[in-house]
Amino acid sequence: MARPSADRKILHADCDCFYAAVEMRDNPALREVPLAIGGSPERRGVIATCNYPARAFGIHSAMPTARALRLCPRLTLLPGDFARYRAVSQQIQAIFHELTPRVEPLSLDEAYLDVTGVERFAGSATWMARWLKQECLARTGITLSVGAAPSKFLAKIASDWEKPDGLTVIPPERVDEFLSALPVNKLHGVGPATGARLDALGITTCAELRTLPLPRLVEEFGKFGKRLFELSRGIDERPVRLERERKSISVETTFARDLRDLASCREALEPLCARLAERLARHGQPPLAGLVVKVRFDDFSLTTLESRGLSPRPESYVRLLEQAWERGRRPVRLLGVGARLLPEAERRQLALGF
Repeated sequence: MARPSADRKILHADCDCFYAAVEMRDNPALREVPLAIGGSPERRGVIATCNYPARAFGIHSAMPTARALRLCPRLTLLPGDFARYRAVSQQIQAIFHELTPRVEPLSLDEAYLDVTGVERFAGSATWMARWLKQECLARTGITLSVGAAPSKFLAKIASDWEKPDGLTVIPPERVDEFLSALPVNKLHGVGPATGARLDALGITTCAELRTLPLPRLVEEFGKFGKRLFELSRGIDERPVRLERERKSISVETTFARDLRDLASCREALEPLCARLAERLARHGQPPLAGLVVKVRFDDFSLTTLESRGLSPRPESYVRLLEQAWERGRRPVRLLGVGARLLPEAERRQLALGF
């Protein structure tokens, strides 16, 4: 059986309920009350994050704010102060870079760190993780949960293992033991639908998943079957990337009142296209691979439609919108438009005239 590289030492650092943590740091009176950061219920807002007292009521990120308030009528709801959050994030990222230059930020509140060649702390990833947690708390007042493992996917699972304020280390010699008992729904990419299909096959743990040969997994799950085969064995050789390649640019709006018909949707599409054009211009008009329209209907069903070969003109998005709307033919609560960017490798080929 192929093994993950025993030489690699990867940390995944994740701030605990980051936006809420910044608010609680700056106002200690908020620490013990249910707190959420999100949009107004009158404007169809959603929860960006919440603290642990709020999670006890079943509130979670991406939940409609109106539902969160029904679950916890005494919920303290604050709008996000993203300039302040970015400033704190920059402080935390600076601490990461004190340990290693090999940092891959994933968002404002989490990052991968490759500490394979770091000689400080006698080269111990465990001691490095403890130092990160201590320094972040001392300098910013924010708690980190950190996972250490030989691969990115295991490090990310480990960071979530003992939240909040957790530290979980999976050394190479414990990878098999850890994975054997790991529920398959903890694997990256296994959502409710894939989890249900695996459950129908009698597969609930990675140990059980390993009993299915690769051809059977590919037959059942296509390309993702190969990924399941690898992850259940701890195989993940993805490097920590210092610069993440942007794959798409998009904008969207959730409307205070549903758009009742297709004509209303067409009218609302124009300002979205204008905002997207501005964002594309700010990114230097990158070469595009395709256009995307996203529609969420009033019953919360979601459809997206993508097309290659179209130029990013409003009429192109109108054509996609009309096709997407036909899939539901009901009032619309959210519209989004986007552009898939041509992968960097293909851009280089175009530049060389291949």
